[in-house]
Amino acid sequence: MSYTLHPLKKQRLQRSELAVPGSNPSMIEKAAESEVDYIFFDLEDAVAPPDKVQARANIIQALNDIDWKARGKTVSIRINGLDTHYMYRDVVEIVEQAGQHLDTILVPKVGVPADLYTVETMVSQIEEAMGFTHQIGLEALIETALGMANVEAIAAAPGRLEALHFGVADYAASTRARTVVIGGLNPDYPGDQWHFALSRMTVACRAYGLRAIDGPFGDFSDPDGYILSAKRAAAVGIEGKWAIHPSQIALANEVFSPPEAEVTRARRIIEELRKAEAEGRGAASLDGKMIDAASERMANNVLSVADAIAAKG
Repeated sequence: MSYTLHPLKKQRLQRSELAVPGSNPSMIEKAAESEVDYIFFDLEDAVAPPDKVQARANIIQALNDIDWKARGKTVSIRINGLDTHYMYRDVVEIVEQAGQHLDTILVPKVGVPADLYTVETMVSQIEEAMGFTHQIGLEALIETALGMANVEAIAAAPGRLEALHFGVADYAASTRARTVVIGGLNPDYPGDQWHFALSRMTVACRAYGLRAIDGPFGDFSDPDGYILSAKRAAAVGIEGKWAIHPSQIALANEVFSPPEAEVTRARRIIEELRKAEAEGRGAASLDGKMIDAASERMANNVLSVADAIAAKG
């Protein structure tokens, strides 16, 4: 191991993340009763300009009126972009009036580390002024060519950053990629055209102690396509995926939950390695296969998710 290590900044269960337009109060109420792990109330793409002000008010009311923690939900807001005049009011109004109930802020179209610094400065001042006892985290959407070109520097940014999300739709637009459905595969490409971007973002996350989350799959009438997309993301180390429709929540929860057999094997790996350690051996065997310290690290990854799911109840 390098002497330079960046441990995970914040463990949160984020298998499924439901996108909820702040302009739709009925969807907010339904989200509270769903089985989703994580919710972000959207002020950006899902809200038309004439509805932005009312969306803020709806979100403030929902954060204050609903006990999200009692429902096992982590709550976030996606603010408008730094290139709009909506962003500063999103941060000021919602954090001042309901920040004590807010877990994170999702910053869209992050292109350089300074974008996060801008939001963090505002949030820090509001928290101090309001006397909040908890710190609101930041999450960054990597959804432009500039953001992906700078993803390692963004991931390394000091401060509140907890996670990176891959925003495939805007990323496709930014890179001029040809795609047939948001998050889907172009049949002309030999394989998964999003593999490089997801893998690069995930490596940046793991290098600097961040969670790695996949974004949307647009065709909610295609559950098989969603599952395959989620499985490809999980294979490279992603730990959760957006749901743009409630029907996708259960799919994400299933894909990103370790199967019981995998959890059992992880516990057996730990047990066998403890036995080997007591006997002065650095490696052991399990079911005819060698296991060692790397096996233990992989097993602990599985168990941390299993324990988080169990704690949620």
